[in-house]
Amino acid sequence: MPQGVLIFIPPGSGSKRATRRGFSFGGVRVTKPERSIVFIDGNNWFHGLVAAGVTQRSQLNYAKISTKIIGAREWIATRYYIGQVRQEENHQLYADQRRFLAMLSATDKRITTYLGRLEPRFIENDLAKEIKRYLAELPMKIDKDVYKQLVTLADHHRTTRIMAEKAVDVMIAVDMVKMAEHSDYDTAYLLSADGDYTPVAEYVASLGKKVFAASPLHGAELAKVVYKFIPLDELWFKDCY
Repeated sequence: MPQGVLIFIPPGSGSKRATRRGFSFGGVRVTKPERSIVFIDGNNWFHGLVAAGVTQRSQLNYAKISTKIIGAREWIATRYYIGQVRQEENHQLYADQRRFLAMLSATDKRITTYLGRLEPRFIENDLAKEIKRYLAELPMKIDKDVYKQLVTLADHHRTTRIMAEKAVDVMIAVDMVKMAEHSDYDTAYLLSADGDYTPVAEYVASLGKKVFAASPLHGAELAKVVYKFIPLDELWFKDCY
């Protein structure tokens, strides 16, 4: 808990005694709301919105989302983390992401954005492998030229190039821990269902902080260790525009 945080009330009768989150005044303890920071794993959050059927994703107001999710607690900040689209990779996605991040920052000064990396990666294409297996086990003969073309296509597409997000989960983990150790917040809201954050949530809780997780996705592992896992659905977002 933060040290030396006081609420001052005009003196009347009785005495006041300072505490870490308030003071006693005339025998009545007065406390401040818990300070809350919202940490958003942008990629996981996006897939959650898609799964929930939220169609107007770019129009969501993250100030409204933040204040709604924390309830009566004090909203200190919202930190949005995402892998940065490189302009040379996709001009349209690059422009769309820049527009979205600018909109986030303009919504409220308490909302800030943090960029990780997107790196190309080649993965095995299961469909191409299945096509080759199917052709090899065909019970009847087909035109050899058609057969050869299909095999060539399968070989050509045996690997698929994807863009893998790097550093984002590490950035979130480091910031959650560092800010908890510095007592920058009392309660953390992690907008993600990724079970990889389980050790982070456990450590932050060991420091005396509450950790909530919220997502439209099912986060079974994360739900085991956080103070509470908040499941979201499409209706939850109706007043967040």
